Order: sequence, then structure tokens, then C-alpha cells
Amino acid sequence: MAGHSKWANVKHRKARVDAQKGKVFTKLAREITVAARESGGDIELNFRLRLAVQKAREANLPGENINRAIQKGLGEIEGVELEQVTYEGYGPGGIAVLIDILTDNRNRTAPEIRHIFSRRGGNMGESGCVSWMFKRKGYFTLEKQASLPSEDDLMMLALENGAEDFKEEDGNYVIITPPEDFENLKETFLEKKFEFTSAEVTMVPENTIQVNDPEEAAKVLRLLEALEEHDDVQNVYANFDIPEEIMQSLET
Repeated sequence: MAGHSKWANVKHRKARVDAQKGKVFTKLAREITVAARESGGDIELNFRLRLAVQKAREANLPGENINRAIQKGLGEIEGVELEQVTYEGYGPGGIAVLIDILTDNRNRTAPEIRHIFSRRGGNMGESGCVSWMFKRKGYFTLEKQASLPSEDDLMMLALENGAEDFKEEDGNYVIITPPEDFENLKETFLEKKFEFTSAEVTMVPENTIQVNDPEEAAKVLRLLEALEEHDDVQNVYANFDIPEEIMQSLET
């Protein structure tokens, strides 16, 4: 789990929001379109669409863009036909990497992703080679601060509202839920006015690989960043665990 939270934190700290807003908006709109195409345009009945719209609103994607993306998914207006693909592979140190793709041309995207892997010390694998190491979960991180209840009280609140795991990690509380209990716990936290660093349904690794060499750790982060920057990549998941002191040295 440490690998997931640390990669999430790296993305938050390294995000150049203004420079990348166009790319971020495009990825959010694509997810909305595919979710609407998959299960309809009613956010009350379509869980994936509801999460996609929530994420888009949190990123300040304009409402008209959200509506247009839904209309494209429903076929009400013309749009590019997108295909969902999952690519898998290994990074430096043997870490597992799982990638969600939305592409209009798989024949173009696959070699480009393979090239990113090979240039940065990894290799793209066959379907199924690492996906078994990850489970879809609701995932929250809350920074430890005085405004929160005691750790015991917070843990009890989380467990009573669907959490299946609760731990302290690098100055944060990490809370894991089954996907179906994610929204219930999120609403509970919002009602209590808790501020969370992240709240998402994501792929969480069941086990992590410790990366203790600074040079190798830097290679891991460069690979993941390069994958994230590809236009067709929606999400990147990995199972690394880099010690906090190495993470801090790489960010300075």
C-alpha cells in the first residue's frame, strides 16, 4: 500500500496544474465519455460515471465539458471511438506496473508504451502478468492534524462506515474500503468536515517491493512520470515502496 500512497503524493506535489490543465481535462472528459457509453448517462445508476463526474468537478472541469462528454458517450453528438485497454509490465527493480489506457488507435499506443518502458529500464509484459497483484479498492488518505478525532475514534468511525483497513503511514492515515462502500465513507467524512489528501476508487497493490537504492528509485519515478504524461494513459498503478528519506532526497 505504501507504494500507492507515495506515488499519489508524488503526483500531487509534482503536478504542474496550469501547464497540464488541457491534458488533464482531456483525460477526465474521456473517462466520462467511456463511462456513459458503458452504462448510460444517469449518474445515480452509473457508479463509474458518478465517480468520473465527481473527479472532473473537483478538478474544475467546466459543466459544459462534462455534459458534452456524456453526450458523446451516449452517441448524441459525434466523437472519437475510444477503446479501453490495460497494459502491464515491470519497472526498475522488478516493480509491477499496471496502466489504464483509453485510445482511438491501439496499434499506435501499444508500441509507444512499450518504448517508454524500454527507454526507462522496464519492459512491457503480457496481459495478466501483474494485474493479479492489484485489487480495486476505495482509498483515502488524511493528513494527521489536530482537527481530526483521536486515532482510535477515527478508526472506529471508518470501520463503522465500511472501511476494511486503517493504518498510519508517513504522517497520514490511510483507509481502505471495498469499492461499494467508498461513497458512504466519503459522505461521512464530508459531513464531519474532514479534509482528505486523496479519495478515489483505485487499484491497490496487495504487496509492495522495497526500493532502497536512490538511483533505482529515481528510475522508477521517471518511468511512472513518463507513462502518466502519455496522452492515452488514464491511470498508472505500481507496487513500489521507497523509504521516506530517499523520497525526500529525490524531491529536493
